[in-house]
Amino acid sequence: MDVSEIIIPGDTPGTQWRLPVLRFAGRDPKAPNIYIQAALHAGELPGTALLHFLCERLRQAEDQGGILGDITIVPQANPIGAAQSHFGDLQGRFDLGSRTNFNRDFPLISIADRMMLIDDLDDYPATDRLKRQLLHMALGADLVLDLHCDDESLQYAYIDEAFWPEAADLAAALDMEAVLLSDGESSAFEEAVGFAWKYEIPGERQSRLPGKLSVTVELRGKRDVDPVLAKQDAEGLWRFLAARGIVRDEAVTTAAFSGPAVPLDNVEIIRAPEGGAVLFHRTIGDRVAEGEFLATIVTRPGQPDGSIDLHAPQDGLVLTRTSDRLVRRRGDLMKIVGAKPSKTERKAGTLES
Repeated sequence: MDVSEIIIPGDTPGTQWRLPVLRFAGRDPKAPNIYIQAALHAGELPGTALLHFLCERLRQAEDQGGILGDITIVPQANPIGAAQSHFGDLQGRFDLGSRTNFNRDFPLISIADRMMLIDDLDDYPATDRLKRQLLHMALGADLVLDLHCDDESLQYAYIDEAFWPEAADLAAALDMEAVLLSDGESSAFEEAVGFAWKYEIPGERQSRLPGKLSVTVELRGKRDVDPVLAKQDAEGLWRFLAARGIVRDEAVTTAAFSGPAVPLDNVEIIRAPEGGAVLFHRTIGDRVAEGEFLATIVTRPGQPDGSIDLHAPQDGLVLTRTSDRLVRRRGDLMKIVGAKPSKTERKAGTLES
C-alpha cells in the first residue's frame, strides 16, 4: 500500500490541510480500477470505518498478489469540514465560509478536460482546490464510490439511471434495502463524475455507460459507526471488488438485489407543516399504507388543537427519519419510497440541499 498526502494551502496565513490518499497497485492491466472516498460530509463516518477494515483485507491480498486492478482510497475526504465546529458541534456538511454544501458545486466538465481540473490551482480557494483534486482522482478510475450516510436510515444508494441495472451487483453486495435512481442533473460529486463520462464528446450525451459506475452509497445513519457494521460492510464491498475482478477471491459468491429501485420522483419527503416537538409513530424499515398515521407535531403543548397529525401520502417503505425531535417549519421528517410518483413536484437534481 502506498500512502501519500495532498497538501491544500489554507486561505489565511499559517493554515493548510492534509488529505491522505491510499493506493494499491493492480497486477492486471485489463482489470477495472476503482476510486473510493468517504466522509465528504466530514461528520458522516460509517464509510471511514468501513474503509479502515477494508484496507486490512486489501493489505493481506496485496501480500498474496491478489490485487488485480488499481485501487485508490481517500478515507477522510474533507479535512476542511472536519476542522469546522460551532459551539462544540461539528459542521461538516457546509463550508462555513461560502455556505456551500461540500457535496455540491463540483465542476461539470468533459472527461477530455480532466487535466484542467488541477491547472492553476492557486487561483482557487481551499474548498474548490479540494473539490477539483478529488474529482481529478476519481476521473482516473472506471468505478467510483462516494460513501456517505443519512440521519436515521436504512442502507441505500443514489445511482444514476445510466448505470442501472448493471450496478445491482453493488446493491446486492452491500445488502442495500433500496436504490434511488437519480437523473444526473446536479453538481454533486458522483453526478459530476457521471457528467464527465456522459459528455466524453462535448455536446453529445451518452445515455448508457457500460463498464463505468459512479454511486453515492448511504451507509445507514450517522450513529451507525461500530466495528460489527463496519466489518460487515467491508466484507460486502470486498465481495463487490471480487465480483468485478478488482481483487482475486474465487470463494466469493454473488446474490441478486431484491429491494426496490425507484426514480427520485417516487420518494415522498414528509415535512413538518409547523415547528414543534415531533412524536414518531413509525420508524425506518416500516412498510406503511396510504393514509397511515406517521407522526404528530406538538406545536402548542397543552393547548386545545395544539398538535398536528401527519399521514402517509401513499404505500411505501420508510427509508429515512430525522434524529431531531424539535423540528422547524418545513423541516424534513421522513423519506418514504413509494411505487408511484409523488404528487409533490420535484425539481431536477438532488432531493435535498
